[in-house]
Amino acid sequence: MLLTSQQFVDVIKEKIIEISPKQLSESADEVVLIDVREPQELEGGIISNSYPIPRGTLEMNIIAYLVDTLKVEDVSNAPIVLYCRSGARSALATESLKRMGFNNVSSLKGGITQWSSAGYPLVEQS
Repeated sequence: MLLTSQQFVDVIKEKIIEISPKQLSESADEVVLIDVREPQELEGGIISNSYPIPRGTLEMNIIAYLVDTLKVEDVSNAPIVLYCRSGARSALATESLKRMGFNNVSSLKGGITQWSSAGYPLVEQS
């Protein structure tokens, strides 16, 4: 059966953990927060303490970022939250990281759009 992109994302969302903006705000200091949007999308701001790794290069760069930049020792169990604009790309990326062996990865439900709509702040990318 052929699925539309939205149907495919909906199927993936049934298989992953999505967290709300409130849940993220309460645990933001305890997770590795990754923005999977494209570089030109970051001009409007990012969630504080997040690191940009575009969706197209995430699988190739995630381990090096965790090990080399953050000095994470237990990479497969690192608490990771991914986000994008609306939650679709981050859902697909979450499923991909799960398949790579990451055990504690989730997606921000509704993405940065829902985060902003809930009144949470954005910062300029440094």
